[in-house]
Amino acid sequence: MTDSDDDMPVLSADTLAALQEFQDEEKGRLEKFSKMYQSAENEFDERKEDTAGKEAVKLTIDDFKEDWQLSQFWYSDKTANILADALLEGADQDTVICIVSAPSVYAMIKARDASSLPTERIYLFEYDRRFELLSGSDHFGFYDYNEPLKFRDDLKGKVNRLLIDPPFLEPECQEKSSRTAGALLSKDRGKTRSGVDKYRLISCTGERMKDQVRKNYPDTRISTFYPEHKNGLSNEFRCYASFECRYWGLEKDSARQ
Repeated sequence: MTDSDDDMPVLSADTLAALQEFQDEEKGRLEKFSKMYQSAENEFDERKEDTAGKEAVKLTIDDFKEDWQLSQFWYSDKTANILADALLEGADQDTVICIVSAPSVYAMIKARDASSLPTERIYLFEYDRRFELLSGSDHFGFYDYNEPLKFRDDLKGKVNRLLIDPPFLEPECQEKSSRTAGALLSKDRGKTRSGVDKYRLISCTGERMKDQVRKNYPDTRISTFYPEHKNGLSNEFRCYASFECRYWGLEKDSARQ
């Protein structure tokens, strides 16, 4: 045995047992999601083929463990519902909606009766591929903010309503996410069939990012709505929007100084 061998740390039996338990839990969780993923894909294919009598896989955001390393913090059900309603309000069957890095809002929409939704063209962009379970492959887009323009081509310039929640409270992440928003959004600023503006942009992020939001999304202002998270979050979050609605107003010029 060398001197270096003597210096090697030795884990106690209790620590080794705790480590093994953690590894077993993680293995079990990954195996569960692997099975769920396959089941969801099969179910999605069956629905596409119009197979009758099959019940869709039902998932909620609580089925997905937050990964803090990915800066995942789920919205409260109340907040997710309000953001979903703001995106859907006045939409019609031609409205294209995209939710970027906010899977809890997408999950809330998916939990609703499909017949109550004004459009089927609702998409989720996420780095975490687990969330393809919620959307099915046709409505999912893998998205890495580090490559802001690298995503499915069929939605570029086609999105009427966008919710984007940059995962990190850093200027670089905010700027790159805004490039994604610019590439996604349609230039059509007309009205839906119900007479409501087609275009709606929402960015939810930390209050301390307000200068970045003003720079990256000049047509938005800070709203009177305060998003909340299920498990609490030390950073104060705000909702920045291009429009007023029954859920919030927009603060006046003083909020942009």
